Amino acid sequence: MGLIPAAALLVLFAGAAGAADLRCILEPSEDIAVSSQVPGIIEEFAVERGDRIKKGQVLVRLKAGVEKAQADLAQQRFEFAKRKLDRNKDLYQKQLISIHEKDEMETELRIMELQFQEATEKYKLRTILSPVDGVVVKRALSPGEYVGEGAIMTIARVDPINVEIIANAGLYGSIRKGMSAEVRPEKPAGSVFRGKVAVVDPVIDAASGTFGIRVELPNPNYTIPAGLNCRVRIYGR
Repeated sequence: MGLIPAAALLVLFAGAAGAADLRCILEPSEDIAVSSQVPGIIEEFAVERGDRIKKGQVLVRLKAGVEKAQADLAQQRFEFAKRKLDRNKDLYQKQLISIHEKDEMETELRIMELQFQEATEKYKLRTILSPVDGVVVKRALSPGEYVGEGAIMTIARVDPINVEIIANAGLYGSIRKGMSAEVRPEKPAGSVFRGKVAVVDPVIDAASGTFGIRVELPNPNYTIPAGLNCRVRIYGR
């Protein structure tokens, strides 16, 4: 984790008995700019800003008439090649067709199967799925717009939620990965939550005399909103 150049993340003071009360901020554990592997025109959005989503859930569908037709055609060719081979098995056993002819039909079947798989995968790419559980925080495009290399929407993963801290260099060495933490967000959250230190930066910033710490906070019900300022007390395991 890099140091966070935010004036709000300053050390409050070092407490007694190895504990430290520090200012912090709550951030999503991931901000994902969702894009498409293929260009196309957006047909519909299956989710909107603010929706909670699950990994694998449909987010966006691109227009896919051509790709569906190609997949259907490849399927028909594959199934025809399969029926053709099945019909000729008895002929081969009766030695009415040569092993060369049988090999040609088997090869044709394999080629048709691979073409069917390729067409199916291309068709699947027209449907964009969520890579994580999270919340839709931004939609960049609308139905009918062209999708290129840019993002279509942004998803925030907020379970776990990250507690980002900038600590004074004087605390370096007293805070270690795996230590427990009590986090007190400002309102509207306004309760005490418990997490663990997940990251302690190994480098102190020479200009500010500070280093970064990250506490991971479980947030299975999404009760803790990202973006809040907070205070955290870190103590032993």
